[in-house]
Amino acid sequence: MNLPNLITIIRIAFVPLFIWLLFIAPEKYSVERWLAVVFFVLAIATDGVDGAIARRKNLVTNLGKLLDPIADKALLGGALVSLSLLAEVPWWITIVILVRELGITFYRLLVAKRRVIAATGGGKLKTVLQSVAVGFLLSPLDTLMPWLIGIEAILLYAALIVTLTSGLQFISAEVKARYAK
Repeated sequence: MNLPNLITIIRIAFVPLFIWLLFIAPEKYSVERWLAVVFFVLAIATDGVDGAIARRKNLVTNLGKLLDPIADKALLGGALVSLSLLAEVPWWITIVILVRELGITFYRLLVAKRRVIAATGGGKLKTVLQSVAVGFLLSPLDTLMPWLIGIEAILLYAALIVTLTSGLQFISAEVKARYAK
């Protein structure tokens, strides 16, 4: 156990607290909703922090390479499912994103004994776009500034497109790697 892995585990531990805050006061403009946003932003920000520490201090581990994407999926997936339950994100978008995320995560776990597949640039961009979109969607700012609803929609669809594109790129790279042997 090292500091980056501990930070990743804390990110995973934030997920139930964040979701609980979303549902104890389901109205969009509430203290609990703002707290949920704060916990989400803190948790998602640790994604960059743990990676930076691991690289800078040469603490990159296979456990970290496996836990980090799981933490992202738990946080972002939990947020998307919660937002769909609250009727703030269409279910079809949540399902499409989760199928891609879970499919690739399960594949990574299946091949983990032979090799660990690190995140690619497209995967990292996908995570950033999903994080920004979800952060905006969680935030009650659109109740104060209704023009943000359009920006939220653009961010959500951009995240969806990059999620699908990076998923196809991942599958293509794996197929090419398998047949190159």
